[in-house]
Amino acid sequence: MSDRPYHHGDLRRAILAAALDVIATDGPTGLSLRDLARRAGVSHAAPAHHFRDRTGLLTAIAAEGHGLLAAALAEAADLRDAGVRYVRFAREHPAHFQVMFSPELLRAADLELTTARALSAAALTDAIATTAPAEDGTDARLARIAVWSLAHGFATLLLGHNLDGLLGDEDPEEVLRALPMVLFPSV
Repeated sequence: MSDRPYHHGDLRRAILAAALDVIATDGPTGLSLRDLARRAGVSHAAPAHHFRDRTGLLTAIAAEGHGLLAAALAEAADLRDAGVRYVRFAREHPAHFQVMFSPELLRAADLELTTARALSAAALTDAIATTAPAEDGTDARLARIAVWSLAHGFATLLLGHNLDGLLGDEDPEEVLRALPMVLFPSV
């Protein structure tokens, strides 16, 4: 036992940061609270005070990710910009992105998570509404599915390096901006 008093500062943030590093390199299956405690220099039980268990930690990461995504989408100028911001978020926060859309890893009913998901969904819906007003007969639900599918699919393929050969040296954000015009010339 050490004679120095326990003091870590923001242990919750330190554990989240360490977890994001592990997920970025090893995926969420490589995550262990015991390993994260070792990395943070605290007892193996300390992370459980903030997250209870691995599922709680992953749920907190997903909630944080949805909050960050909502903030990114809220700044979108239009529908194309929302798609670009979605992909940029995935590129800048790949560990969050991976966990956010893995419901089998999360506590679906967690209040922080459901609130953050609602915020990111509302931000996407708002971006769609600015481009496809309901008066033109566009089904807002189908528009949201189409936009989300395009941006999410592109981001997932990009993060998995599946587009490397197709993109070459092209900026992925510029390619994404052009996709709706290819698929929907009237947009």
